[in-house]
Amino acid sequence: MQGTLNEIDIRSILQLIELGQRTGELLVEAYTTHPYSVSSEGTITHPYQQVKSQSSGLFWLVFFLNGQIAYAAQSDGNLSRLRDYLRPYKANGALEHLECELIPSTNAPEYGYLWVLLEKHVLTPAQGRSILQSMVHETLFDLLSLHHGYFVFEISPALAPQLTTLEIAPLTTKIMKQVQEWKQFNPHIQSPNQCPMIADRSQLKASLPTNAFKSLDLWADGKTSLRQIARYLNRDLITVARAIYPYVQKGWIQLLVSTAQNSSAISWEWELQTAKRALRIVCVDDNVAVGKSVEQILQAKGYEITAIQDPLEALRLIFPLQPDLILCDLAMPKLDGYELCGMLRQSTAFRQTPIIVLTGKDAFIDRVRARMVGSTDYLTKPFGASELLLLLEKYLYPRDLEITHNESYITNRLEQKLEETDITKSASV
Repeated sequence: MQGTLNEIDIRSILQLIELGQRTGELLVEAYTTHPYSVSSEGTITHPYQQVKSQSSGLFWLVFFLNGQIAYAAQSDGNLSRLRDYLRPYKANGALEHLECELIPSTNAPEYGYLWVLLEKHVLTPAQGRSILQSMVHETLFDLLSLHHGYFVFEISPALAPQLTTLEIAPLTTKIMKQVQEWKQFNPHIQSPNQCPMIADRSQLKASLPTNAFKSLDLWADGKTSLRQIARYLNRDLITVARAIYPYVQKGWIQLLVSTAQNSSAISWEWELQTAKRALRIVCVDDNVAVGKSVEQILQAKGYEITAIQDPLEALRLIFPLQPDLILCDLAMPKLDGYELCGMLRQSTAFRQTPIIVLTGKDAFIDRVRARMVGSTDYLTKPFGASELLLLLEKYLYPRDLEITHNESYITNRLEQKLEETDITKSASV
């Protein structure tokens, strides 16, 4: 089976493989741009006809045994990840001696080297299982954050020998929660490949216990990435990010991108989604208090917010500002929210921009009228910070922006593909 991630998401693909109890390999490759293109004649080019031009060169492999995950990795061909995971066990030196040895040909050389370390008793089976579980967790975190790409699943013999397998459903549920929490760190923390560096040593030292400061001082060198720190400390990425987030917000810790890292490794889906500037919000409301309140809430979360009281002035300023989302009051003098929303929707620049209308009365007719002029959603005043932030999360960090088919239809199609594969293989035996 194969397809694109605008048709079905990674989680649904994993669920299908689990339900079918499949054994084989899943390859997922990221796109740097939208996979479909339209020719001058108006015909659509399928992604498989233009993989070379659209591919980012970044891809992952996941190996399955009877619907469970046996191993997963980003296939970059190097052993840096394995070295990082061996470090807490003081076994990374042993890997250097192994690299001159001939490892059996496989799609997973990292897995092959790990098995040799087990056979040579450099690692215990428990340590090997722990490393494999961390590798799978890390890879799925990356994949479940991915929205643009194509995938191919092929039924094939199981990766051998087997050390452990992991159930898909509980694992993906846990990781999806972490993916959602990761989004809350944006825009202060944007990538696992960013490297923390202490910017204000005195403030940080005064705010942290001595042991915590010493640990941070050791790793926050501007060269060690958040992901590497998580590996060295045997912690998940979210735990590390959560620990430094308050100090990144205050500017006491800065995040850099190490030039030593592989350039393809930092071409993340979330890095592609995250603009170099902070996400920009415009709030149009003639009530000064509402504008100030929205400014305080959103600035604290790292958004760039512009509050405008005059709707006519807003119409002039919105075009050069090019906001990522617009908050618009309905009841305003000179130009009400219905008219302003309708005018913006007539411009190609704002046809896809989320517009949230603010209304002082939760009346059904107001919501219907707002929808008719093109509003995306509504928020009833007075509202709290959590309500506002949840709406922004919904429209600025959607799980999938480009679902072009009904999900159940796609699922049925893929299930049919799996059945066809089984029939074909049976016929050839």
